[in-house]
Amino acid sequence: MNKRPQHSSLASFPALRMRRLRRTDWSRRLVAQTRLSVDDLIWAIILKDGQNVKEPVASMPGVYRLSPDETVKAAEEARALGIPALALFPYTDAEGRTPGGEEALNPDNVMCRAARAIKQQVPEIGLMADVALDPYTDHGHDGLMKDGEILNDETVEILVKQSVVQAEAGFDIIAPSDMMDGRVGAIRKGLDEAGHSHVQIMAYAAKYASAFYGPYRDAIGSSGVLKGDKRTYQMDPANSDEALREVALDLAEGADSVMVKPGLPYLDIVRRVKDEFGAPTFVFQVSGEYAQIKAAAQNGWLDGDKAMMESLLAFKRAGADGIITYFAADAARKL
Repeated sequence: MNKRPQHSSLASFPALRMRRLRRTDWSRRLVAQTRLSVDDLIWAIILKDGQNVKEPVASMPGVYRLSPDETVKAAEEARALGIPALALFPYTDAEGRTPGGEEALNPDNVMCRAARAIKQQVPEIGLMADVALDPYTDHGHDGLMKDGEILNDETVEILVKQSVVQAEAGFDIIAPSDMMDGRVGAIRKGLDEAGHSHVQIMAYAAKYASAFYGPYRDAIGSSGVLKGDKRTYQMDPANSDEALREVALDLAEGADSVMVKPGLPYLDIVRRVKDEFGAPTFVFQVSGEYAQIKAAAQNGWLDGDKAMMESLLAFKRAGADGIITYFAADAARKL
């Protein structure tokens, strides 16, 4: 381990003037310690059934619910911009939701149809699948519910089946966001037994019960149906050490990479996870973070592009290897 230099041995003002290195653009570029690249971006996209659908999400200016054919166009744009991967999430209206979330297991659901269409037209783009039941349940929770309680082991059995269905549709990364105990190991076993040992698992390892998910729940149709809250399975925002335990468990169960969610309010967690484990560590800049920047920019309260890029750079500075963000296309154009 490299030993940090002792600050007492450094020169002091006026022999040392810290502003010298900041004075010109070329010098600032030479000494920049953190780099943001298009290679760091995963573009979060919301899906909706239909054809030629590009439906705006009111609480997320600039974000649209896209039908599978429109999602193919987004994948083509991602390829042109150099974005490596897309993360897909499905909108389901109230009529399509059931207590058991059975649509999650439908091999012809909107997620699977979009994946097959993208892999046919843009096979080199990586595809990440959200694994959880909240887009499909009539109660809006990530798992099966009985007498007000979210069932862990019974939910895991469904998530394994959902993961296999998604892998068979062409998804490259299975990303369980449900926070059920033991689901990573069960999904890894299920994928391997189904012949999908090459499919990655990116675990939502430290996912907090956050107030920043509101616009996303609007986007996928969950906000109006959610009964209660998710604090019995998502993490308490007060806890930090617990995140390291969650990450350790998921890595031990076979996760290829781990994620911290949300992003900016949890940069300390990103840094602790990266320092502790050194594993590929991702962060999700969630819908509320996106909406805040967009809303402030629309009101003229800040420079939206600069705030976007600064927020993304902060994730890299904290130690993230990659960022799932609704800003991916906009940021890629700037880069």
